[in-house]
Amino acid sequence: MDNYIVSARKYRPDTFDTVVSQKALTTTLKNAINSGKLAHAYLFCGPRGVGKTTCARIFAKTINCEHLTPAGEPCNECESCVSFNQQRSYSIYELDAASNNSVEDIRSLNEQVRIPPQLGRYKVYIIDEVHMLSQSAFNAFLKTLEEPPAHAIFILATTEKHKILPTILSRCQIYDFSRIEVADIVAHLQSIATREGINAEHEALRIVAQKSDGCMRDALSLFDQMVSFTQGNLTYANVIDSLNVLDYEYYFRFADYMLSGSTAQALLLFNDVLIKGFEGNIFIDGLASHLRDVMVASDEITLSLFEGGEELAARYSSQAKRMPAKMLYRAIKLCSDCSMNYRLSRNKRLLVELTIIQLTQLLSDDADDVSGRSPKQLKPIFNKQQSQAAQAVNSTPASADGGAAACVQNEIKSTIAGTATPVSQNGNVEKSAQAGRPEALRPQAAQGRPTLGGMFRSTMATQRPQVATESAVVKGESAVADAAVAQQSKKRVTNEELSRAWMAYALSLPENERALADRMKIMQPSMNDDDSFTIAVDNELVADVFDKESKSILQGLAAELQGVRLRMNVKVNKVVVQRRVYDRTKQFDMLKTKNPVIGKLRDAFQLELS
Repeated sequence: MDNYIVSARKYRPDTFDTVVSQKALTTTLKNAINSGKLAHAYLFCGPRGVGKTTCARIFAKTINCEHLTPAGEPCNECESCVSFNQQRSYSIYELDAASNNSVEDIRSLNEQVRIPPQLGRYKVYIIDEVHMLSQSAFNAFLKTLEEPPAHAIFILATTEKHKILPTILSRCQIYDFSRIEVADIVAHLQSIATREGINAEHEALRIVAQKSDGCMRDALSLFDQMVSFTQGNLTYANVIDSLNVLDYEYYFRFADYMLSGSTAQALLLFNDVLIKGFEGNIFIDGLASHLRDVMVASDEITLSLFEGGEELAARYSSQAKRMPAKMLYRAIKLCSDCSMNYRLSRNKRLLVELTIIQLTQLLSDDADDVSGRSPKQLKPIFNKQQSQAAQAVNSTPASADGGAAACVQNEIKSTIAGTATPVSQNGNVEKSAQAGRPEALRPQAAQGRPTLGGMFRSTMATQRPQVATESAVVKGESAVADAAVAQQSKKRVTNEELSRAWMAYALSLPENERALADRMKIMQPSMNDDDSFTIAVDNELVADVFDKESKSILQGLAAELQGVRLRMNVKVNKVVVQRRVYDRTKQFDMLKTKNPVIGKLRDAFQLELS
């Protein structure tokens, strides 16, 4: 069996044209070679696996090539190119600064620089991971790097440019390598799969490219791993199973639950994700990426930012047409806040579930802001019967038996104004010329039932006549609103509901109130017998903080508790410090109090305390 060579080595670029996704840098280097304007020192910096050392090798081979091609590439046929390809060139040296970082190593390098090359025009020194050199080694290298011999060229490569001395940076031409785009990695992997006769789906290669995070070397290593796992048949399902990646079908289903407001189904979907072994932050981060793709697919202008195939892009565009833009922005903001707070949260699952509840109820919120806060009024989640009953009540038309709220308000307005408006059996207000008649001549309500206006008139008969003014109407509406608030405040809030509302408000606080949010997350409020609750703090300073923020906290809790108004009591737990007795006489008296036999023993033997 032939010796196996990994793809990262087998398909390593050997010319400038084969370097992936670094077109600007390779063009600059080729132009410098063709014009003969070569610097004495270069610094290649950038993330790992993007082609720094590869470009350094190609550059070193090209400047020593005896017969360059018209495109400025090495011929790979001359003695210099052949010796380099066979790794026996005496004109090109590679030094690993990670293991040769002492002053003695740099001094040895300075002595070798003086010797001219045996073959070719230049002696090229490639120093990889140059940031690993010690401070003394950098200082010893300064003079040689600034004024090397005419035949010497240095190429430094590093992933951490900030660790290199400014005096070294000022002596080099700096080339910044960028991360490789997902599309470029997919195209390169597809070409390798074609050469090797491997069947690879486009979506499978896209997952490999995304997992590599812009590093071609990692992408090729994952590609070899997937080929071994799938026996040369790379499918999307096999890749996500092997790389432990969440299928995008989960996110499409979750987005549909967001649109339909199916909170219970969304929570069950998240539970399935946890059962499969994924952490909550992986689900939230993946959901944020999915919503981002939906956002860029919603417009033809930004569709080019989508990194998937055409079939998948059409699916994202279809979902984007059904999702409002404001909902998308708020959903992405909620996912971002949850991802930031995930590491600090003690109950991580509850944090994600609260975010899911807010996401599935975004369409029910009428707020105009896009801050990502929870809706003002949440729909019932699990109690389906209550939800159906509330919907039936809201959709019921005004009738003679019920007396709709609008008719009641009109009756109150007319009563306060002194001109009661009759209400017909179908709940509509009768417009008649008899409204201006004296009270004795006005017709009574149908079926002899006393109306609300009649009761008001009977109680206000002894008062002076009222004039229909705007202030009286406002007072009547205010009375109805107060009655509604009083009715709503009668709802009994449990400790669990209070804890959920308390945590939801803490998570919704902005970044500049992080200290208050962190303190609220570790507190446990408890309901009292009346419509109030109590929180316990350690000292008076913290109590003053919560007293100042009480108005905002209570408003936030009312929004989470569907309008239920509570009162907050702050209790300070004073820590009682027990002082120890260090005096021997007092210690003996304390022991004698606990055990009188000790005192008798002392008197019997006439002992003294030392």
